[in-house]
Amino acid sequence: MSSEGTPKTADAEEVWTVKKVLDWTIGHLKQHGSESPRLDAEILLAHARGCQRIQLYTQYDTPLEPDERAVMRDLVRRRATLEPVAYLVGFREFFGLDFEVEPGVLIPRPDTETLVVTALEILNELPAATVLDVCTGTGCVPVAIASNCESATLTAIELDDQVHQVAQRNIQKNGLTGRISLLQGDLFSPLSSDALFEVITANPPYVTDEEMDTLQLDVRLHEPQLALRGGVDGLDIVRRLIAESGPWLANSGALLLEIGEQQSAAVTQLFADSGGFEPAQIVKDLGGHSRIVWARKRLMS
Repeated sequence: MSSEGTPKTADAEEVWTVKKVLDWTIGHLKQHGSESPRLDAEILLAHARGCQRIQLYTQYDTPLEPDERAVMRDLVRRRATLEPVAYLVGFREFFGLDFEVEPGVLIPRPDTETLVVTALEILNELPAATVLDVCTGTGCVPVAIASNCESATLTAIELDDQVHQVAQRNIQKNGLTGRISLLQGDLFSPLSSDALFEVITANPPYVTDEEMDTLQLDVRLHEPQLALRGGVDGLDIVRRLIAESGPWLANSGALLLEIGEQQSAAVTQLFADSGGFEPAQIVKDLGGHSRIVWARKRLMS
């Protein structure tokens, strides 16, 4: 295969096995700026062949069919321009589940699994809780929570119309239509006046204006700024969530927020300054970075 992902004339009779295509693709993507060329190559080739990634390891010597090579060439060409892998294959794995994604929709990150784990730990102490997820995106957080906590009843809210439709499809595909109510609107605005939740989760936009210019190119060029940009200090939506969540939280209800790794002190202070919460707690992700700040609603005397 040439540097543009198309076969050279001299290679016309060459047999392109799974291993050979993987090896070539890894080198090609590394040259074109991929930070995870092996993973990218495996995901793309598994998609092109219609198989699970793990199956590639048992099929190293299997030649690719012409149509598989054609699909793979197109995928590699697009990935070499830093189009995100998740957009190319149409899904992203999160918390052991596959979620549909498409251009215009924020791609779920492994760091956000910390938000789900923290919520599940709190829910383990509750017999039958109501949960709200704001800024739901693909719906990965409420779907993961519902899939791992059968006693919980969930509501999710998304502002963007396209993203709302993707979240609805992800809820349906996971068989959770009856357990997750999906609303559309700005933060808490779609809720009925009597709605109350024991747990509220949110992965809001929290990238600072300055950080936007330093994001990886595939993120900065392709993923939606609406889901990323959080203002000068990254906390525009975080402030609103803390200030506006009180009426929707049950007594001792918990508000859980995903944050940037340098924002824990500022967000902890926002909780304290609000006067409506107990002292906030910080949870680190698997990389050891502060990822979640959460606090319980203060009981008023």
